[in-house]
This record gives sequence, C-alpha cells and structure tokens, in this order.
Amino acid sequence: MKLNRPVSWFLVAFGVWSWIVWTTFVKNLWKDVSGLAFDNGSPTTYFWVHLALAITSFLLGTAIGVLGLRSLRVLRREAAAGTSSDPASDPASV
Repeated sequence: MKLNRPVSWFLVAFGVWSWIVWTTFVKNLWKDVSGLAFDNGSPTTYFWVHLALAITSFLLGTAIGVLGLRSLRVLRREAAAGTSSDPASDPASV
C-alpha cells in the first residue's frame, strides 16, 4: 500500500503527539499527590494500569510515526528519481 504525502505527515505528527502527551501523563502520574497512584509509597493498581496504557501508546505512536517516516522517504526517493505517483504532488491530477 502506498501513502500520499499528507497522510504520511499526519502519521508522523500522530507519533510525535503521542510521545508528547504520554510523556507528560507519565510525569504527572509519577508526581501524583492525590493518592491514586501511590498508597503509602507503593504503586497502586491505578498506577500499573495507566503505566501499561502509556507504554502501549508509546509503542503504537512509535510504530505509526515510523510508518509515516518510511513513507516520506519512499516519496522523496521517487520524487528525486522522477517517478512520483503521489497524486498530491502531481500537477496533472489537479
């Protein structure tokens, strides 16, 4: 399957966004003062579940971002070779 340039950039942006959001969430989870994440200094079930969600989101965000980057590299390589089949960059298709 071939992705066009806007979709590729969207995937890269999603990967970056995922890392920013979930890094902030994990920092806030670690510094939790409400008592949900830690009970008498030991992690609670709430902490472990949300840490698992964050790790899963890191992995998925990374995979999605890598797909977008790989697609952009292919599109750049095709554009350099003059064999672009990206409809968004083909002026004849507009």
